[in-house]
Amino acid sequence: MTTDAFLADCRARLAFDLLSNTWNAVVLWALREGPRRPAELRERIGGISSKVLTETLRRLQFNGLVDRRAHPDAPSGGSYQLTALRETLLAPIDAVGASAFEYGDEVMAAQASGAVQRTSGTRRPGSPSVP
Repeated sequence: MTTDAFLADCRARLAFDLLSNTWNAVVLWALREGPRRPAELRERIGGISSKVLTETLRRLQFNGLVDRRAHPDAPSGGSYQLTALRETLLAPIDAVGASAFEYGDEVMAAQASGAVQRTSGTRRPGSPSVP
């Protein structure tokens, strides 16, 4: 395995890929305090469909970040919990969240400014063209 972050089999790129999916980080963060059933996760997260939550949990389980525990009282259900690997990702997720909390207003202002420029047909010199 290489250490060149631009190559597909680089370990750093694997971590970036895991965090780049919006729902991966959100579900990991929602599970940080202990096991949850899917219905509890949907309630806690909000805005995630059952289908997307199931896909996300399967992806996280495939990558060794989440374990599923079956419950005898609910054969079709179960709960999900973080594995030991998850601890390596919670700190970066927390750091991104702290940055978003601190600088989110500035990012939203920049987005609003960009939206105004796009609708007026003007853009700053050197700014990228965004659809």
